[in-house]
Amino acid sequence: MNDDSPVLELADVSVVFGTGRRRVTAVDGVGFRVAAGETLGLVGESGSGKTTTGAVALGLRRPTSGTVRLLGSPLAGRRPRAGTVQAVLQNPNGALNPRLCVADSVAEPLAAVEGGRLRTHRTAAVRILDQVGLTAAFADRLPHELSGGQRQRVSIARALITRPRFIVFDEAVSALDVSVQAQILNLVHDLQAEHGFGALFISHDLAAVRYLAHRVAVMRSGAVVELADADRFYATPQHPYSRQLLEAL
Repeated sequence: MNDDSPVLELADVSVVFGTGRRRVTAVDGVGFRVAAGETLGLVGESGSGKTTTGAVALGLRRPTSGTVRLLGSPLAGRRPRAGTVQAVLQNPNGALNPRLCVADSVAEPLAAVEGGRLRTHRTAAVRILDQVGLTAAFADRLPHELSGGQRQRVSIARALITRPRFIVFDEAVSALDVSVQAQILNLVHDLQAEHGFGALFISHDLAAVRYLAHRVAVMRSGAVVELADADRFYATPQHPYSRQLLEAL
């Protein structure tokens, strides 16, 4: 980690859907901090509230109660400054326009932040593609001409091009083959060391989380039941549910 400055902080955040008998608490009093250069792994079974928490962190979902701070300032209903936070999702196809070449897809977020035509940002796009392990030869290819791992590299390049301070990785490697997963995890590790962004790594794969995370938060039924340094968590988990998850590893 580069320093202990909190890039993102959630304090007693809850998200409630519906009313009356249909009221569902998706996130229940969640609190954590993510420092610059730090990865917090967020684990738990499906329906535990991980993705909703990620949406709150991205400013895409307003919490019912609690406070979200980005770079020390409360979001309080406003969207983060464009490009400050980014996301890499499970299915890269959803982020890539099938009609845009790779370079234009990567340039798209930067054009949205700085203005100008996509071609104006081609040099920056090619430079970021090189950082994620894709040479200039990939710049004019279309998404259907890429493998799953290559498409995910393009998604990571799209996230990086705006120089974000915080990135949410939501099941970003779960759809990839095991060998490709390892390549992407190594890439994210190296890119974080180079760029210093804070990260929330949401996954049901505790082996992947173990490789990347500095700390681990375990969610169950919308609440964080354990939050610990990664080494301590994997060696001596404190909560029975954490032990249950690790027994399946």
